[in-house]
Amino acid sequence: MSKIALVTGAASGLGYELATLLANDEYTLFLVDIDAERLANVKTELKEKFNVEVITLVKDLCETNVAEDIFDAVEGKPIDVLINNAGFGLFGSFVETDWERESEMLHVHIITTTHLTKLVLEGMVKRGSGRILNMSSLAAFQPGPLMSIYYASKGFMLSFSEAIANELKGTGVTVTALCPGPTKTAFQKTVSSNTGDNKITFNMASAKAVALYGYNSMLKGKTYAIPGKFNKFLALLPRLVTRNAAASIVRKIQEKNRD
Repeated sequence: MSKIALVTGAASGLGYELATLLANDEYTLFLVDIDAERLANVKTELKEKFNVEVITLVKDLCETNVAEDIFDAVEGKPIDVLINNAGFGLFGSFVETDWERESEMLHVHIITTTHLTKLVLEGMVKRGSGRILNMSSLAAFQPGPLMSIYYASKGFMLSFSEAIANELKGTGVTVTALCPGPTKTAFQKTVSSNTGDNKITFNMASAKAVALYGYNSMLKGKTYAIPGKFNKFLALLPRLVTRNAAASIVRKIQEKNRD
């Protein structure tokens, strides 16, 4: 019986790259995304290239209790790997940004991800094996003016992942938080300048490289994974300067990318 992996946000970017790595390792894939057309294309590509079974689930992770819908669609099959990758960014001062969109972000990044993890985790613990990879961010390590909800939600995901990783010691189940810095994905267009041009090109990693680093870290059972030496240094920034200074530095970077 082949191993089974469930990946959210699998139609593009890091989710697509992680799904490709899983397909290469002959996993049966349950791929979740809101973009039906792209998801169908990914299914065709992976089936033809790797000869693996791919089941697609077109779901909006902003919806209430969508985690249960996804879990039910797996029909009780044992999930060996869960990758919570889906997410998006939103730029702007908190007093001016749209609450409906922010609420959707909180549902995707926190509520749905946490709920899906809880649903899948019980079976993993009973079987004594399983890997979970949660998409956090370098943003998790400091406050993020002009992207306050995004940074805070990624901080939650890092803290949550580290906590349950500790709880799961000795169970055969591991949880890894992947904390990439700037990565060449569609995400950058959302949070960059009004023209969609990313003005921050320094320290920009490829999605393929970040996914491979995160995938290998997950297989090794690492609690968190920060790709790149410079990003590892940046994660220490709040320890090297005051938190107010860290927030000011982040704000200047965000403003530069929107000028």
